[in-house]
Amino acid sequence: MPATDDGDPADHFAIDTITDASERGYDTILSLKFPYNNASFPEPGSAEMDAELDRLDQVLPTVMGKVDIITIGNEPFIESLPAERDHRLNEFYETVARHVIDHRAEQCGQNCATTLYMGALNRLDLENRRTPATERWMRFVRETPEIEGVDIHPHVPDGDNVQAFLDYILPRMRADQTFLVTEFSLVWYWKQHLQDTISPEFAQKYGFHTDTQVWEVIGAAIEEPFSERQWHDFLTSSAWFMEQATFLHDQMAMYRETGRLAVATYGFKQDNLMVRNWSPNKDPWLLNSVFAPYTVASRGSGMAAPGFWLESFRSLQNG
Repeated sequence: MPATDDGDPADHFAIDTITDASERGYDTILSLKFPYNNASFPEPGSAEMDAELDRLDQVLPTVMGKVDIITIGNEPFIESLPAERDHRLNEFYETVARHVIDHRAEQCGQNCATTLYMGALNRLDLENRRTPATERWMRFVRETPEIEGVDIHPHVPDGDNVQAFLDYILPRMRADQTFLVTEFSLVWYWKQHLQDTISPEFAQKYGFHTDTQVWEVIGAAIEEPFSERQWHDFLTSSAWFMEQATFLHDQMAMYRETGRLAVATYGFKQDNLMVRNWSPNKDPWLLNSVFAPYTVASRGSGMAAPGFWLESFRSLQNG
């Protein structure tokens, strides 16, 4: 949302990309991101809140009725000051949600092609994330007829932890509501293994010292991208990684078995932020990606090389 201060939202690369995809027949989801992790939430009725709603009024006409789903919020319980993850967070997002609902009713009509979700909740596997503010969030979702459901982002240290997300949200929604999973991964599991020693077989085959750590090999791939074979060998020679080889299928089965999943999406490609200032303490989002342009040499003609997950990702499209 802050990008609206820099010019016409229709010209912003994210909105231009998503509206172009929509026009070409793709189903699309747009999350409205309100980063308040370095500033207090504006109070409803204040000049600051009016300015935020003015930003919405710049964005919504460009996307309403064009994208299939608008998610109101991105990660509110992360993109906020820790001390304000209480009623102040709820009041801000409820005000925003009602403004979006009113705009849709006035400008897009009863049969508007865009549905609305509230998003997204993180780390519901941790008891300290299930707070009174989280309860109020879910109550607003349940009691607001225009809201279709809630978005979740299960980034977890263990795939089994995701059940706690479903156990929390499903009983707190109306029977006709569904949920989104617009992000999910094992990033915190990967991070636990960055300082593991690599396999002797990989070290010998590719000339690394036997005491080389996982993060150092990834750093070498960032510095000079590996061949597809070498990157594949690195991952498949790592027992900790291969223990999770069925992660995508396991997760999608869990979501689909609820009968309440609307859409799940998965991280498609590595980006610059994932590799910048690489260290053993960096969150290894790059290990999630379907395509690996920053750790694997290009196939040529601008084609990024796939990472480990392409086969699973592709098969799930046909599931």
